[in-house]
Order: sequence, then structure tokens, then C-alpha cells
Amino acid sequence: MTLAVRAYVGIEVAKQRNAMAIADADRGGEVRFFGEVDATDESMRRIIRKIASRHADPHFCYGAGSTDYGLDRLITSMGYSCSVINGR
Repeated sequence: MTLAVRAYVGIEVAKQRNAMAIADADRGGEVRFFGEVDATDESMRRIIRKIASRHADPHFCYGAGSTDYGLDRLITSMGYSCSVINGR
């Protein structure tokens, strides 16, 4: 199976559930809602592996907030890149 092009994964982080959207990296690439997942480490690991099985070199990002950098540490510990955006 050939993996899709590189993708950017945006995560809307909340205490109970995280929403995820994926954008193909090429110019004019499709942007689509991927779904919601429980905000537990186990659920996030599962969805990150699922996304990585479909996209070559996914890059994750989310907005900094009350969740701190725990999700960043989780994603990078799995070997993927992650940007934490601070809108302040």
C-alpha cells in the first residue's frame, strides 16, 4: 500500500475529547474533518497510529492552553513532529 502525501493534522484539544482535522500538504490539498477521540493517552496513541498508517510523515499541531505540553510529549515520544501554537 502506498501512503498518501504528507499531511498536517490539527488538533482541537479539550479536557474530555479532542477533535482532529487533516490537510494534505500539497498546495490546494484537501482539508477534512477526521473525527473526535477521547482525550486519554491510549485513545490518542491509537488515532495517531491510524493517521500515520495512512499518511507519510504526518505533522501534528495544536493550540497551547490549559492542557500544557503533555500532548506534545506524547506525540514526539511516538516519533512524530508536533508544533504547539501559542495565540497570546
